[in-house]
Amino acid sequence: ATKLEFPPLDKGFIPWLGHALEFGRDAAKFLAQMKEKHGDIFTVRVAGLYVTVLLDPNSFDAVINGTSLDFSHARNKLLERIFSLKLQNIEPTEERKWMEEHFKGVSLNELSSSMNSHLRKLLLSDQAGGCGKATEWKKDGLFSLCYSLLFRAGYLTLFERRDNVATVYQEFRKFDSLLTKLARCSLKRGERKAVNSSRERLWELLSPSCLGGGFESSSWQRSYHNFLQEEGVDPEMQKRALLLQLWTTQCNSGPASFWLLGFLLTHPEAMEAVKTEIRGLTHQGDSLKRPPINPLEPHNTPVFDSVLSETLRLTAAVMINREVMEDKILRLVNGQEYHMRKGDRVCLFPFLSPQMDPEIHHDPQVFKYDRFLNEDFTVKDIFYKGERRLKYYTMPWGAGKNICVGKEFAVTAIKQFVFLLLTHLDIEMCDPEGKLPPVNPSRYGFGMLQPDGDLEVRYRLKRTQHKI
Repeated sequence: ATKLEFPPLDKGFIPWLGHALEFGRDAAKFLAQMKEKHGDIFTVRVAGLYVTVLLDPNSFDAVINGTSLDFSHARNKLLERIFSLKLQNIEPTEERKWMEEHFKGVSLNELSSSMNSHLRKLLLSDQAGGCGKATEWKKDGLFSLCYSLLFRAGYLTLFERRDNVATVYQEFRKFDSLLTKLARCSLKRGERKAVNSSRERLWELLSPSCLGGGFESSSWQRSYHNFLQEEGVDPEMQKRALLLQLWTTQCNSGPASFWLLGFLLTHPEAMEAVKTEIRGLTHQGDSLKRPPINPLEPHNTPVFDSVLSETLRLTAAVMINREVMEDKILRLVNGQEYHMRKGDRVCLFPFLSPQMDPEIHHDPQVFKYDRFLNEDFTVKDIFYKGERRLKYYTMPWGAGKNICVGKEFAVTAIKQFVFLLLTHLDIEMCDPEGKLPPVNPSRYGFGMLQPDGDLEVRYRLKRTQHKI
């Protein structure tokens, strides 16, 4: 029989704080060091909490589907800290049910169609605006270009107020740049003032009273607002909840598209493979105002799908956290059993394993566009760790009953955006030898990573329509 024990404990040298500073500065680097020292399971002290980190994907189901493990308590604390939001009245299951109704089936098709329309209008109006001709080269940072277009299209799709989108985007970027510090209580005095100011401004910009006559009764925002009212959420918290939804729905697609296009621009063979696939779907000679391909129709795009999976493997860094509600035993797939104490936390960090695990993915630091592609262009989904086939070989969307509800909407938006850019614009790096900027290490644990810097690109409307 296997011996029952506690995971190895690493308290750090600073009383109470423990490893909080290293964890916040660069969670991936810190947890990789702990894994090297202790193996696939260990407990660290972080700001008074004891956090057990499990890095064996074969054993993830023990946490994802485990009993006596709760995610709502920790989530509520974060919502209060980041968004000054209290939603105690709402049952997480009711909120999820509402989200599923609005991000699946007919509702998903309507949202995706609206998103496609807004992306197209914004792309063409951005090109036509300003000085010079639409076919002259313009310069921008790729992150700025992707985030701005996808955020604005997403905002217009879900929130539907037309006249303040640029202001909302600017305030949102200010707020988002300080969000990880806000979550970790590590703001400096000037930063605290700035983030509070942005947050309050966004509450006002998003509030129903600020929407006036432009607040359409059928909008996603109106529907969510009605849901909050029915659940007994007071008006002030309704306003604050809209900022939570703005962040949840808009903080990932822009950064994901940046990394995807950045990888294509810095890997010409991958760019050519994607363009060849798109050429197979397009009909030359369509007018610019009319799409050469409808990204809403189900197209077989195995190369693009593999590129997206590989991009997310390298740049999606969610943390799955649970609170232990009563003393329990955590059983790993190898038969080892560990004590979990009531009040402690359990954390999965799929970015380290499976996503960046060399036992699972050969040369995990390297972008390989066909990593998730078989030779016959079917999806490659068979991966192993320690001779066991993996259920979880990449986890950008989380897993189990808390998997991201908006996954299909986000994937469709990224695909629409990339196809639009590649079919309508000539785009290239300003420096042909340019390299992608490093990641901002403070973003580990908050969904899509963001770059520390940008990749300068130049782009123009194609002279020959849709020729790629």
